[in-house]
Amino acid sequence: MASIEEEDRRRFERLVLPHLDAAYNLARWLTRNDHDAQDVVQDAMMRALRYIGSCRGDDAKAWLLQIVRNTCFTWLKLNRPAERLFLDEDGEALNEVPAPAADEPQSTAARNDERRRINDAIASLPAAYRDVLVLREIEDLPYGDIARIAGIPVGTVMSRLARARGLLRQMLSPGRAPELRVVAGGKVEGGS
Repeated sequence: MASIEEEDRRRFERLVLPHLDAAYNLARWLTRNDHDAQDVVQDAMMRALRYIGSCRGDDAKAWLLQIVRNTCFTWLKLNRPAERLFLDEDGEALNEVPAPAADEPQSTAARNDERRRINDAIASLPAAYRDVLVLREIEDLPYGDIARIAGIPVGTVMSRLARARGLLRQMLSPGRAPELRVVAGGKVEGGS
């Protein structure tokens, strides 16, 4: 007869490990660094193994990504306290959108250049917008799962997605980047 620990390990392998790539993708987008993402995912997987008993089989991916997201934000608070990652009570970003990362050497293929531009634009979004965008557009999760992972109402998920998509459209427009600035009361307003 298998021990409880052995059963938990097998359950973890069956339910959680298939979603390791999704966990890494989310951590990579939130930390914007491969090495940091690996550290976050390792910590998150240890937590997931420890609490596998609370995972329902039908939502293992959402359950794991919630752990990864929470682990990521905790890691960012401890390791990058200067970065403002959160939104105010009205759902507005408290920080300015950072400039995209420095351009890499010119790519010989237009496809690679476009991919880089999109990745840079996504990476430059405030983390609270970036996480819902990655969960919806890259991980293809439904709004309800994203709401559960982020701990926010479905309406807020839709609002953040709309704002993230709008910012991406602005950033990806030729010769244009959004100009956001913090104004009185901590609100963010768009500029031209």
